[in-house]
Amino acid sequence: MKDIHEISGLFEDAQLAAALGDGKTLVDCVLKRPAEEIEKDYLLLKKSPGFALQRFIAENFELPPSYARHYESDPALPVEENIRRLWDVLTRAPVPEKSSLLGLPFSYVVPGGRFREIYYWDSYFTMLGLKEHGRVDLIENMLANFAFLIKNHGHIPNGNRSYYLSRSQPPFFALMTELLAELQGETRVYPKYRSDLCTEHSFWTQGAGGIRPGEAHRRVVRLPDGEVLNRYYDDSASPRPESYAQDVRLSAATQRTAAQLYRDLRAGAESGWDFSSRWFEKESGLGSIRTTSLIPVDLNCLLYTLEKTIAKAEGSLGNTAAAASFGALAADRKAAILKYCWNGAAGFFCDYDLVGQKPSGVISAAGLYPLFAGIADQDQASAAAAATRNRLLKRGGIAATDERTGQQWDAPNGWAPLQWIAVTGFEKYGLSDLSEDIARRWLSLNDRVFRETGKLMEKYDVEDVDRPAGGGEYESQDGFGWTNGVYMAMKRLYGL
Repeated sequence: MKDIHEISGLFEDAQLAAALGDGKTLVDCVLKRPAEEIEKDYLLLKKSPGFALQRFIAENFELPPSYARHYESDPALPVEENIRRLWDVLTRAPVPEKSSLLGLPFSYVVPGGRFREIYYWDSYFTMLGLKEHGRVDLIENMLANFAFLIKNHGHIPNGNRSYYLSRSQPPFFALMTELLAELQGETRVYPKYRSDLCTEHSFWTQGAGGIRPGEAHRRVVRLPDGEVLNRYYDDSASPRPESYAQDVRLSAATQRTAAQLYRDLRAGAESGWDFSSRWFEKESGLGSIRTTSLIPVDLNCLLYTLEKTIAKAEGSLGNTAAAASFGALAADRKAAILKYCWNGAAGFFCDYDLVGQKPSGVISAAGLYPLFAGIADQDQASAAAAATRNRLLKRGGIAATDERTGQQWDAPNGWAPLQWIAVTGFEKYGLSDLSEDIARRWLSLNDRVFRETGKLMEKYDVEDVDRPAGGGEYESQDGFGWTNGVYMAMKRLYGL
């Protein structure tokens, strides 16, 4: 059965006309009758006198519901209590497959706003807050949902929408598994999810054995000296259905091959950093995006963690050969990250530029993942701390990068997951003064905005704390799953 983004003619016309405003609203609609009938009628009627596109959409599609369910926060109550109440507001019951929505067997938490479905990497940071409120039931359900997606689709998609199936997001499944193992015990959790962890690893490393130095296949790249690292990718090279109009117009404004531009945009979406100067040619805009030409330092640190977790899971089950194999993969990946991603001149970890054959030089909070994963040595951690203070630390926390491009994953914006990666990374190396300073700045900003608006936001302006965060392809959203989770986890970490 076709989804709305597969209805020829209508989909393209509606998105280019911004018939429902946000392009994601259209692809989230539910069809009232078979797509084939809608497509046939549209092609027949669209040139008729008096035809109205919006009326046709209203007659044939059911608009997605608002997430808020008329919830109103109470700024007079502590933020923690409002977050506790928000978990139920943001929780969705198990759903059957319906139009673009992929069915899930267990309840789950959505981020909020236009994000009406479960999202992969968001969910780990949401789980941090669920843990602090004792909602182990929801953590277990969400992990089981991701295992369900792995079993049914071979990977965890960006979110549970059919238009997200061609890509994933930063691979936090191993960290989710570790979190649940802390709560329920390794002997209960590892046997349940070991095979899913291995399938996740296979998805990210598919094709690694068949490429030679200097070659790439899907998400794997073999470096000049034979090491294998990963990149973000997408199996499709067409405009993103949820951002169709933006992608088509960007393509028309550039001289690049459309298919490569679309793939790099999609790969940027898989990174979660959509979009950022991390992925652009130096001092260029979105049209120069080249995500697939970079080895992202954060992605490879997460895959190192995945390999370490699988080794631990296999070892706990007595599978010594498999444990040793994945342990060796992790050791090789760690060595490659240190070799290719450490920028000695900047004193910071950076993405590796495959074309220039050197670290990219972009200073971003992604460069703190080697601390979060325990890959950096003490001298590198200290240098990264100095660079963070000089280039990323702002009044309200750390900025995504020190570049101002108007993109949402650049300065002056700060994001909850990046604060958590930084705080826990610096703590791991005994750099507690900096980590607590970041946490206090971030929490103070969250508190201030909540007192003024009654909302916890998707992102914040960490430089001008009186100004709402901007940039990106949509208005800043509130809710918000990962902000709630990191807020609670930071409060607990520092006893605040």
